[in-house]
Amino acid sequence: MILKSLSLVNYKNFESRSFDFDAKINCLVGNNGVGKTNVLDAIYHLSFGKSYFNPVTSQNINHNADFFVIDGVYNKNDRQEKVVVSAKKGQKKVIKRNAKVYDRFADHIGFLPLVIISPADRDLITEGSDTRRKFIDGVISQSDKTYLSDLLSYTKVLSQRNALLKYFSANNTFNADTLAVYNEQMVTYGVPIFEKRKAFLERFEPIFQERYSSISGGTEQVHLSYQSALHDMPLEHLLTNALSKDRTVQYTSVGIHKDDLSFEINGYPIKKFGSQGQQKSYLIALKLAQFDFIKAESGVSPILLLDDIFDKLDENRVTHIIELVNTNNFGQLFISDTHPDRTESVVKKIHQSYELFHLGKQV
Repeated sequence: MILKSLSLVNYKNFESRSFDFDAKINCLVGNNGVGKTNVLDAIYHLSFGKSYFNPVTSQNINHNADFFVIDGVYNKNDRQEKVVVSAKKGQKKVIKRNAKVYDRFADHIGFLPLVIISPADRDLITEGSDTRRKFIDGVISQSDKTYLSDLLSYTKVLSQRNALLKYFSANNTFNADTLAVYNEQMVTYGVPIFEKRKAFLERFEPIFQERYSSISGGTEQVHLSYQSALHDMPLEHLLTNALSKDRTVQYTSVGIHKDDLSFEINGYPIKKFGSQGQQKSYLIALKLAQFDFIKAESGVSPILLLDDIFDKLDENRVTHIIELVNTNNFGQLFISDTHPDRTESVVKKIHQSYELFHLGKQV
């Protein structure tokens, strides 16, 4: 699968800009603030129906406009596919595939598989469990529609159960039968999610460890583990045992929405004991393993976006990563960097077709 062309209208700092892309490596170069990352984000938007960096739709519209349009033309399985994402202030975002509007955004997820590696990924290490759950959910959802459907249903039931707990508290009342209905639904959707997350991590961790070893030279041991209270007790029992606490705090304190991933290097949390370079390598290994997993599941090489890949990595390590991309049957690659000469010297080494796009201040 390749992205042949991209057209932006009123997207972030672009009023109007079009690109025709090379089938292998595309390098977006220029000073900070000229929109390199915004181009990558537009490509991400076409795959996921939202921005990677700012999920608030209205804030992705150019300041001088009241709408944006992102238009992408792809070659996938020997067919041309045209995907358009558009949004207007005060109206619902629209995603079209070959001029047909999606009724549900979820139906589009996974159609254009994509992996992004960005300095913003550091949030996976530094932020709370919600960020890491979004990562695991995002990987599984790209190839499992049922998982995504269960996840959306679970989130809806969780919101309803929390609202009921607040209602009980505000009105000094309680109805066990009503709560039991929500508990049952949480189990119906939550248990399959837990089982799929568990099965995913069992497959994913060896892929991740192999990727980290390739990037780091095998000098450290890394681990990735799935933390969930459901390992120790069925969800229905967890909900029953937490009832008193839930009524006090007025929200659901147990369930798969509290799960987390543990990131370790040499047996210790990488957040506290990993250097910046080790953390960066850990995150890149995570994302490359994500690429491997999605490709194996879908049979399609995802588009790979490398945003500011030289951030906290030396040129030799970047060259090694690009070489990994070259030797493992990766598909189309997009790179952003502030130094054109540095970028070109790296991509030249791997003997693939490439193109440099120089973004200036007037875009």
